[in-house]
Amino acid sequence: MRMIISFSALFLSVILLQLSSGGLGPMDALSGLTLGFSTAQIGLLGSAHFLGFFVGCWWAPRLMGSVGHSRAFATFTATGAIGILGHFIIVDPTAWAVMRIASGLCVAGCFTVVEAWLQSKVTNETRGRAMGTYRVVDMGASLAAQLVISVLAPAEYVSYNILALICCAAILPITLTTSQQPKTPDAPRLRPKLAWARSPLAVAGVIVAALSSASFRMVGPVYGSEVGLATSQIAWFLAAFVLGGAIAQYPVGWLADKFDRRWVLIWLSAAAVISCGTTVMIGGGSTTAVMLNASFFGFTAFPIYSVAAAHANDFATSEERVELSAALMFFFAVGAIGAPLFASRLIEQFGPGALFIMIAVGHALLIIFGLSRMLARPTVENRTRYVYAPRTSFTIGRITRRQREKPTRTQEPQNDAPPDDENDTDAKPT
Repeated sequence: MRMIISFSALFLSVILLQLSSGGLGPMDALSGLTLGFSTAQIGLLGSAHFLGFFVGCWWAPRLMGSVGHSRAFATFTATGAIGILGHFIIVDPTAWAVMRIASGLCVAGCFTVVEAWLQSKVTNETRGRAMGTYRVVDMGASLAAQLVISVLAPAEYVSYNILALICCAAILPITLTTSQQPKTPDAPRLRPKLAWARSPLAVAGVIVAALSSASFRMVGPVYGSEVGLATSQIAWFLAAFVLGGAIAQYPVGWLADKFDRRWVLIWLSAAAVISCGTTVMIGGGSTTAVMLNASFFGFTAFPIYSVAAAHANDFATSEERVELSAALMFFFAVGAIGAPLFASRLIEQFGPGALFIMIAVGHALLIIFGLSRMLARPTVENRTRYVYAPRTSFTIGRITRRQREKPTRTQEPQNDAPPDDENDTDAKPT
């Protein structure tokens, strides 16, 4: 309880930030449909968000070093609020895309600040509990954010004003905290080649995870509208995906620690293909069937990023883990930038089912590539621990590094395992 209280300001800011930014994506999609935007233009909004997200991941550590954590958080939050409020000053898809770059910048920057602050406050004794609580807070707020569109009307100034107010409120807990600001960590070098060198399959896995998650969450409302779901049903449709992904973390983590992670990736993708096929066949059928299938799709597709990250870390040294996390985030951002725009164009040309056909093809290719990689080299014997890896900022690699180096549930502790360091400082890049 003392640990939760000490992190309460950070967690409250995360909740408010998720409610605001997480609700903006589906709100923009439904508002775009109401205002007559084309499906491709709506997909552009989702792609613009992830472009801003990538820029924010790169810029945030540098801004923290210049002005400090609290001021950096306030800067990014103000950027997000300005982007939200600008929607009904200029009602134009291109202008909205620029505003969505601002929202992506806000999300990446704020999470970088929160996770850097979290990293500085945890000790070896509280690391596991703090990350567990952070995971629950992050996923719970993300789930609630999908339901925002069920109570806020699309294409209404008041709805966007409420989202902007929530975004502004996220500034208060973290800027009013009396805790001393932590030392700014060094920004990790961005080395995409490192991820490919350690595990080509992990790179393919995170790109497919981006294809699934970004296209579903940004273009999913368009699919729901096309198949005849009401706005409140679309909200539950998106929430079912997040809920399925949250439930999957524990059983998938157990499987990933017990069995060859390449097989876990392959079977998750196979199940995702089945889920996509079922969704295409159901179409606008039973609402209950659509919701259950969305949850099953989240169960199969959501944990792929974490399994891929765990597989890549099996082949990395302790000193490489932070930069490896940044490299995997880079590939996820690249996939997430392109996925919504591509998916929306497919829907425009071939109908709503094209979204899930595209995702199914991506997972089928991952299965083929995974089988080929199993022939290329054996897996390692002493694997790192499976850790849920949020796609929030480059900083997450610092928090999860020590957790990964603990023995898995199926291994005995190693006498030569690296000792935990309460300060947990990373080697500076050379």
